[in-house]
Amino acid sequence: MGLTIHYGLKSSTRSPKKVREMVAQLRGRALDLPFSQVDDIVELSGEGCNFDGHDQDDPLRWLLIQAGQYIVRQASGGGEHHYRVAPTHVIAFGTLPGEGCESANFGLCRYPAIIEVTDSNLPHRTKRIRTGLSGWRWSSFCKTQYASNSRFGGVENFLRCHLAVIKMLDHAKTLGILEEVCDEGNFWKDRDVRALAKQVGEWNEMTAAFFGELKDLLGDHGDQLEAAITKFPNFEHLEAAGCGKE
Repeated sequence: MGLTIHYGLKSSTRSPKKVREMVAQLRGRALDLPFSQVDDIVELSGEGCNFDGHDQDDPLRWLLIQAGQYIVRQASGGGEHHYRVAPTHVIAFGTLPGEGCESANFGLCRYPAIIEVTDSNLPHRTKRIRTGLSGWRWSSFCKTQYASNSRFGGVENFLRCHLAVIKMLDHAKTLGILEEVCDEGNFWKDRDVRALAKQVGEWNEMTAAFFGELKDLLGDHGDQLEAAITKFPNFEHLEAAGCGKE
């Protein structure tokens, strides 16, 4: 839970060489921006692309979790089945926009045309389904809201982080590989910094109120509940504002 930028990249090229060049250009842009950290590009293939093969402490694990795609298929008896599709080839890198911000990963992956899944009607058998994931793709997100914690520099730090990710997506657009962006702060569409700063304040109040109510519901166990918003020095003030008590 928290104000997040969701984004997708896509290229129809079949050339891994061109993909390496595009990802390198993205990383070059990241190095020009005020990111706290920009990792080296990693290239993996085969079983190395599956996050299950990486320990919890492996810095690549989160990147590979985000590298997975999900497809939805109709179930024969109604409803939907959701299947995770692991990539077969990953060319990507990670960044840390700033303190309190979630990491932002960028890259492109190839996926299998067909996967084997368990048949819901015959649990002991598998069936083959088409993924529809052609070309090179990337689908990811970066939660920027908690960079606004005053311990990390407050709204100024949040704006630096959020805008740096947006500038990366602007560059992806110039490279012709940007597929979609959903910015919960509305900056991608409006380009209004003041409105973005106001948005994160409202999100902080709303989130604090939610966790405050949850802590109350848990009673004596509420103090054990931890979340990024509860670590704000002014959490109680935000909670009160979110509940309309101020």
